[in-house]
Order: sequence, then structure tokens, then C-alpha cells
Amino acid sequence: MPKKIVYFIIFKFSRNKYWAFTQMGKNSKIINKTKGLLFYKFLGTGGKNGFSLWPDWSTYALLTTWGNEKDAKKFISNSETISLYKQKAKSIRLLTLEPFKSHGKWDGINPFESNNSNTILEKKKIAIITRATLNWSKLFAFWKSVPHSSTAIKEAKGVLYYKGIGELPFIQQATISIWNSLDDVISFAYNSKKHADIIKKTRKEKWYKEELFSRFIILEDKQIS
Repeated sequence: MPKKIVYFIIFKFSRNKYWAFTQMGKNSKIINKTKGLLFYKFLGTGGKNGFSLWPDWSTYALLTTWGNEKDAKKFISNSETISLYKQKAKSIRLLTLEPFKSHGKWDGINPFESNNSNTILEKKKIAIITRATLNWSKLFAFWKSVPHSSTAIKEAKGVLYYKGIGELPFIQQATISIWNSLDDVISFAYNSKKHADIIKKTRKEKWYKEELFSRFIILEDKQIS
């Protein structure tokens, strides 16, 4: 299986916020046939500390998976989409990610599936992306748990950034978090009681119709605008 490249792009706006909101549907038609593009999602984000029912109208994201690095870089440098966002956004942050562990599905597929078992993880910053489609009957239970989840990750050792992201309000939710090391990720996963309690609830009460959990090495983290 060829090595995949994943771009997670964060767009921040101080002006043009309504324009940014209206682009969510339009952009899909523009980049749908981009060469080398295997998977993409335009995403809104949560307000306050990132985990909120109320959106963050100033922040949007684009998640893409590429079959090769050449096409990925060409998209950033030449695409109509990125060119337009450079004109409108206050800042654009580009995370270049290499998936090394992923299980579950997003829209019926695993867009981050990888066989990079020999990837060197020492002294590397790590990104985690989680995503779930909620069962309608479990919406209240899920959103009731969100403050606990937010507190758990906020208190975690080694977390550098975290944000709630999503395709559709209320029912299709995701998160991205950046960690100083894989050891910090593992420590949070296995030693945080708050986190463990939430995971147990999701399994026991069957909150999700579909879910995905993926880990990535951060190859590059830079501002492109």
C-alpha cells in the first residue's frame, strides 16, 4: 500500500465570516475531481474551548488525503480553492500528517488506512483525529458528556492543541488534537479516569452508528498565509 499524505488545513477569519460559512457546500464541487485526491471533508468547528454546541464562526478546516506528495503540494500551491482562502482568511495553518494507525470508518471507508508499521515515532509530535456519527437516540447523552470530555483533554499532559470539528451539527462530530509525543497520547488514553469513563459509556450505551480513530505523525506544521 503506497504511503498516504494527509493535509489538515485550519482557516482563521477575522472578517469574511459569512463568506467562509457559505463556502462549505460550494468548495466540494470545486475540488472533487482534483488529481491525486483520495478523500476530503470541509469541516466547521466548535466554539468556546472547541467542544461546544455553538459553532466557532471564525474557524473552519479542510481535511484531505492524497495518494502522493506531488499532487498534495500542487494543490496547496496552485489550486483555486487555496488561492481564494488566502485572499479571504486572516491565517491558514497547514498540518502535514502521515497516518500510522487507524481503525474504523468514515462514510463507509477508512481514508487513513496505512501499512507504515516501520514508522519511527520517537521524538515526533502526534496528531489524533476521531470521528463519529451519533445515533439519534443518544444525542442527549453524548452532549451531556461533552464538558467532561473537554475537561479531561484540557488537563492532559502533553496536549498542545485540541478542537472539536464536524460535518453536520449535532450528529456528525469529530476532534483533532496535537500531542507532544506518543507517550503522552498513551498516558492520556490509559491513565485518565474521565476519559476512560466516557469510552466505557460509548461502548455500553452504543452512542455511535459509525466511528473512526486515527493516529498520525506530524511531518510539518506551518503557516501558509
